[in-house]
Amino acid sequence: MKKAILIALAIGLSPVLGQASDDPFFHSTDSLAPRDDWGLLHQMPAPNATDFEPRYHWRPLYYLESSRELMTQPAYVGALQRDLRRLGYYCGETDGVFSPEVSAAIARLQKNCSMRVTGTLNIPVRRTLHLP
Repeated sequence: MKKAILIALAIGLSPVLGQASDDPFFHSTDSLAPRDDWGLLHQMPAPNATDFEPRYHWRPLYYLESSRELMTQPAYVGALQRDLRRLGYYCGETDGVFSPEVSAAIARLQKNCSMRVTGTLNIPVRRTLHLP
């Protein structure tokens, strides 16, 4: 008896499951995050050069580095540029180079967050940007 009910239920639900791909509940309608037919988010058209730079595999290792050592790592500076751009302080290219534009963006961040304005990467700036 239970097998017959399960078979009838499976036969009854098969057309519903077959049409699930056309149902708006199974597809994203968010225009800011367009998805393809499989429901996967679209990737960036071109990655930045800093995405392929070597980095530590474990985040706490960055806490052992000084700010001068971090400013020489292209992957870390690229993350710094990305976060400064996200907050609207930096408008340059994400190239992983600690340039005067990055220093000026850090100074603007420090001024707006009521920090001591030095234009250098220090621990309060790293905490504000949620960087290790």
